[in-house]
Amino acid sequence: MSPERAPILSVSKLVKRFGGFYALDGLSFHVSSGEILGLVGPNGSGKTTAINVISGLYAPDGGEVVLEGASIGGVASHKLVHRGINRTFQVPKPFLSLTVRQNVEVALAYGGAASAPAMADLLEEYRLAEVANRPAADLNNAQQKMLDLVRALTTRPRLLLLDELAAGLNPAELDWIAGRIKALAQSGMAIIVVEHLMGFIEHITDRVIVLNAGKEIFEGKLAVAVKVPQVIEVFLGGEHAA
Repeated sequence: MSPERAPILSVSKLVKRFGGFYALDGLSFHVSSGEILGLVGPNGSGKTTAINVISGLYAPDGGEVVLEGASIGGVASHKLVHRGINRTFQVPKPFLSLTVRQNVEVALAYGGAASAPAMADLLEEYRLAEVANRPAADLNNAQQKMLDLVRALTTRPRLLLLDELAAGLNPAELDWIAGRIKALAQSGMAIIVVEHLMGFIEHITDRVIVLNAGKEIFEGKLAVAVKVPQVIEVFLGGEHAA
């Protein structure tokens, strides 16, 4: 592995319990700078829980999360932002009463980035310039998702976690955001994508981890995964076996 592809994040034997339920049960994987890694699997397989643990929303109950050689399991989200991790959410979480511009200003003020990207450029690039002075509550779902992404990008993350960013976007929007995500990776950012849209995942990812019941059952290209009997059985369903 070349130096520029050394893992920025390594997850080892990660465990997360909710009562007696193991949402993550010994999960291990890594992602490198400039790589787009997909986490896929059926509902309840642990994808979003993994994102929540990595981003500091949940503390792990076992195992280790290592960012650039430092253990970060249990470190609070706001501290991880300053260490180079940020994320989007399945359901966007903007400050609804603030304008789009004010939402981004909050991220700029508290994100801690030494050299934050220009707000005007981000708003233009992610199609929010025309609504910059409108309250976030007035935005449609796609616009709120883009605002969630722009707020994350203002902190200049080295690791970006995208939780179902593509859900609800139309085909043209999917093609457009796929291009943006790939450009971010080409700039050196490591990206982990949780998504149910398999065509989108196949288009943008370098590798996928297929999860079932909190465990990895496959790592590699999605085109290979869909031919693996265990993946077909637990994720795609028996009718796809042909």
